[in-house]
Amino acid sequence: MTVLYILGALVVVTVLLLIIALFLPNGYFIEKSAIIKKPCDFVMDKVADFQNHILWNSWHPKGAGKDNSITGLAKRPGHKYSWKGTKIGTGSLTLRDIDDRHIHFDLEFIKPVRTIARDNWLFEEWGSDETKVTWQNFGALPYPVGRLIGYMLHKNLDAQISEGLKNLKKFCELYDGTIAVRHF
Repeated sequence: MTVLYILGALVVVTVLLLIIALFLPNGYFIEKSAIIKKPCDFVMDKVADFQNHILWNSWHPKGAGKDNSITGLAKRPGHKYSWKGTKIGTGSLTLRDIDDRHIHFDLEFIKPVRTIARDNWLFEEWGSDETKVTWQNFGALPYPVGRLIGYMLHKNLDAQISEGLKNLKKFCELYDGTIAVRHF
């Protein structure tokens, strides 16, 4: 009889969670900006070329290992960074489109949860040899699990994007043409 009560309680909790998930957002959007004391072309290069990108990106050190690869021509559509790690899961970041002031990436997570997101970057001249960089990240939150963890995901991504922009700013402003390792 106790087993039936436990099973009944589990069913009720599961049904409640599924109902709650119906009313939660089905996507997320994060936008952060920073002013970097370097020209637009210089900063764009540090974002669009994955050889530079991995030196400042806030996700790279969290699970960097031998299962990472960079393919395609730098700063061209199809340029791709793939990773596989215990802490950061499995996924890829692919340059989808680039022009004078924008870079667009497709971000695909395969593990722990399969999902696709977009990264958009805007570079604006700002003062004398300064660049305003805006990083947007958005994606879908699949039903039901994605929606249930959406708040935690948004909070975590918000912090990591802020950290990434701080790292990019330091990397660009300290860069003297010889940096080979992370200095922050």
